[in-house]
Amino acid sequence: MKLTIFKTDGTAGKNKADLNDAIFAIEPNETVLYEDVRRILANKRQGTAKTKERGEVRGGGKKAYKQKGTGMARRGTLRSPLLKGGGTVFGPKPRTYTVKLTKKAKRLARKSALSLKATEECIKVVETFSFDEPKTKNILQILTALEINGKKVLMLLGQKDKNILLSGRNIPGLSIAEANKPTTYDIMNADYILFMEDAIALLEQTFFEEKTEVEAA
Repeated sequence: MKLTIFKTDGTAGKNKADLNDAIFAIEPNETVLYEDVRRILANKRQGTAKTKERGEVRGGGKKAYKQKGTGMARRGTLRSPLLKGGGTVFGPKPRTYTVKLTKKAKRLARKSALSLKATEECIKVVETFSFDEPKTKNILQILTALEINGKKVLMLLGQKDKNILLSGRNIPGLSIAEANKPTTYDIMNADYILFMEDAIALLEQTFFEEKTEVEAA
């Protein structure tokens, strides 16, 4: 698959980026895609929610009032879940939400996400650029020129660039990371994936290394 490499002013350059079909043009596996996104979101949960059951609520040891003659229901304790300040029935308790997935499945999920974005024509490639100093205006100009300003954009870099990271951190909807960092969720959560020209090689190299590790295991 070949994509036009745009200049920072939004005009199309003469060169084209060659995307590996084994990563960007496979048949997306929607089941694995769903499972990996579910895994990522579940693993972010702290699982610290806790409520007190009737045996944990303070007080209520004394009988509230006499058994008969009040015209009200019999109350053995004020800890009853039916009363204000009483215990909670079947409330949450600390637990782990961790979901596991094999390396092979996670790798397939990321490839499926990238292929899906490529099919939807939501991948753009821009020539590699850098700034002498952090300036949000510079990033906004590039996004506007590429007609993706105001969208949720995942910008992938070939290497860490502090000035670019600082320039884009205050722009709503823009996420910036090195090309080997994004998860399946990061890719699917973005409206557009914006590759710097040198980021493609880093991404493809990551998949090659993961494949080698899986085969060695």
